[in-house]
Amino acid sequence: MYVTHLVTPKHGSTEAECEDAVAVLPDCPHDFMLREPLTVGVCDGATESALAKDWARLLSRAVAEHAMARPDLLAGGTDFEEFLASAAAQWDPWLAQYTQERVAEGRPLKWYEHTKLAAGAHATLLCVRIDPDPDTDGSEPAWRWQAAALGDSCVFHLRDDQLAQAFPVTVAEEFGTAPDLFGSRNRDVALLASRTRFTEGRCRPGDRLFLMTDALAAWFLSAPDQGSAVRQLLDFSGPDDLGGFMDWLNDLRECRQLRNDDVAVVRIDFEGR
Repeated sequence: MYVTHLVTPKHGSTEAECEDAVAVLPDCPHDFMLREPLTVGVCDGATESALAKDWARLLSRAVAEHAMARPDLLAGGTDFEEFLASAAAQWDPWLAQYTQERVAEGRPLKWYEHTKLAAGAHATLLCVRIDPDPDTDGSEPAWRWQAAALGDSCVFHLRDDQLAQAFPVTVAEEFGTAPDLFGSRNRDVALLASRTRFTEGRCRPGDRLFLMTDALAAWFLSAPDQGSAVRQLLDFSGPDDLGGFMDWLNDLRECRQLRNDDVAVVRIDFEGR
């Protein structure tokens, strides 16, 4: 497998303001061939909540780490509920440190910031784990992938550069303005787990997985010519392409084909022997 990811802010915002986050384990260069398990966390912070970008970064890293440590995490059940509880438990210690740093910098929290922080930060959650598939006959390599999604960040499985599977959103009309979110102060793990969807699939050499936050996913699913959309995505294959990727996104925004929002995309290519 080869894996690369690109994360960009909405037009008019800075990189520091970007509320999309990606964590990939193991953390290797995009041109390094991976033969071991891979986990990816993708989170889209909700702009209306305070410190959404920080929660998205914390959450994407936490889910990638838990999925790597627990191979069956994305099958759901007790393991997944334990992860949800563990991730939420990280927020208050992180927030206490953040508050102390603000005081040390001479920028203590304002009263209105305390009010927003009491409601917590919110983000969507998507995680994918990929393992070499031991159930093959040995004629060619294969991989098993599992995914969990809370909200509308998506994974697309491409075979022969055609869409073979979309998850959890399957048509552009399903995107709305109020996706399910994981709140940093939500301790009702049973409710969160019940709103999380799970799936799995198998990849063979030549297949690709794309993980995308909602704006780019909606563009992809609504494209009148999906083959052309795939070819456009394949133009960007590494971090050196970030500038061109941002220019391409801005062109789509100017044509009103893409909503002006932060964008995160992860591309995973499956190769032969």
